Amino acid sequence: MPTRIRLQRKGKKGKPYYHLVVADQRAPRDGKYIERIGAYDPNRNPALVEVDRDKALDWLQKGAQPSDTARAILSYTGVVFKNHLLNGVKKGAFDQTEADRRFDAWMSEKTQKVEAKRTGLVDTAEKAFKDRVEAERKKSEDRAATLIAKMNAQIAAPAAEAEAPATEAPAATEGEAPAEA
Repeated sequence: MPTRIRLQRKGKKGKPYYHLVVADQRAPRDGKYIERIGAYDPNRNPALVEVDRDKALDWLQKGAQPSDTARAILSYTGVVFKNHLLNGVKKGAFDQTEADRRFDAWMSEKTQKVEAKRTGLVDTAEKAFKDRVEAERKKSEDRAATLIAKMNAQIAAPAAEAEAPATEAPAATEGEAPAEA
């Protein structure tokens, strides 16, 4: 029975969630499977990838062929690299301790990259939020300043009209009584 490691779609329309399963290649995509070895959620940033490395490595060693997407996921988690190293040990290219050392170095580098991406996303989101708040505050202050200036102009206009006649009374002509202010 030829086996494949592939994705089984779950979730609702527009929000897919996948199980990484080992199935007979003749079985339908969302049908019967032999074993579930992981999960993949592309809706998150970075995507959630959970794989039982031991089970996946065991199935790869048994000859299960991953689909293209499943191969990418297994490569991301290091299962394909670990399989490659174990095949090198079997052929005598190097010993098990060297394979473990190489895998640990690769894994630490990979986790650093993922953490750097996560912190970068968090920092970018915080910076964008602070920038939006600052722009909104500045816009609010500008609106307040224009309203204050407009109100001061409205208050100053009647006061200026009231002061103008008091200081410049029209001169009384001969025969008229002086105008009272």
